[in-house]
Amino acid sequence: MNPIWPFTRRPSEAKSAPSLVALSQLGEARWGSREGAALTRDGYLANAIAYRAVRMVAEAAASVPLVTDHEGAARLIRRPQPDGVAADLFEAAYSQLQLTGNAFLEGVQLSGEAGISALYALNPAMMRPVSDARGWVEAWAVRERHGERLIRRDGESGWSPVLHLKLFNPVSDVMGLAPLGAARRALDLHNASADWAKALIDNSAKPSGALVYGGHGRMPPDQYDALKDELEGMYSGAANAGRPLLLEGGLDWRPMSLSPAEMDFLEARHSAAREIALALGVPPMLLGIPGDNTYSNYKEANLAFWRLTILPLVQKMAASLSVWLDDPFQTEVTVRPDLDRVPALSAERDALWARLEGASFATGEEKRRLAGLQP
Repeated sequence: MNPIWPFTRRPSEAKSAPSLVALSQLGEARWGSREGAALTRDGYLANAIAYRAVRMVAEAAASVPLVTDHEGAARLIRRPQPDGVAADLFEAAYSQLQLTGNAFLEGVQLSGEAGISALYALNPAMMRPVSDARGWVEAWAVRERHGERLIRRDGESGWSPVLHLKLFNPVSDVMGLAPLGAARRALDLHNASADWAKALIDNSAKPSGALVYGGHGRMPPDQYDALKDELEGMYSGAANAGRPLLLEGGLDWRPMSLSPAEMDFLEARHSAAREIALALGVPPMLLGIPGDNTYSNYKEANLAFWRLTILPLVQKMAASLSVWLDDPFQTEVTVRPDLDRVPALSAERDALWARLEGASFATGEEKRRLAGLQP
């Protein structure tokens, strides 16, 4: 076992019990930051549950096709960049929404041409709102390699080249709240339990103990320092597992063993993983977290994932694009998700068509309207 230093040295007191040298002690819990950069570092980059949940949400949402009847807007959505595809752009936007609560798309307009020629996803960590005297955002400052670039609203129409999508934040009117931030404590617990388990394996799964000093009063300082150096250098790490400990000078080793139940972190890790998944809107069983993993429950969980998590995100994106694209294209643009091309919703779609087919009292136009199709 690798002892945790420094040793605790207590003032000498008149006691009948032998002196103890503490090899470990508890401290106050430390929780990580809820800022987007910290959540990305500790969650997406260092936690498998958070990484997979974010990827599932982003990839599923980006796979839903967005369609519109406007030719220019349809071409922009289909190919937002000369060297990029729509799936990459929207996957980045949906991922940033999960990690930071914000997503930014910049529309590039070429001089002399109507509409928007290209769309680019901006990193929320590089964005800074510039507000007027009343607190309304009048521009966005984008941090770049050689300083900041200011993107202002149009002076006449008030249209902004930056589309800002955000999730509801009760403490801010400008920036959104990251879903992963709500599970910050569960994320810290999951990461800490992994670190603890790794340290336990490195030290041969042997918990800390206590050295009992049988002498009178306090241990001499030179013996204390020599003992500390010897334990750190010769009795820590997996390579020194099982090595006999030579004690002298009235010292006695008393191990403080943990029971198998106390050493079992699976339940605690599963509970923390479940909270992380739920905060991101992913049913735990879809991530392999133990539960009622029957086929029926898995099927219902997958349908709930699409209905309660993916479709609201996609509809939010479609509604935002519809309003944002009106001004540059100088006409009303309606962007909508094409749910008929989503395989996960095929069973619901088949059931809907079967019900409409049996509704002999409805006209063809009424059936199309009930199915969400154009007349």
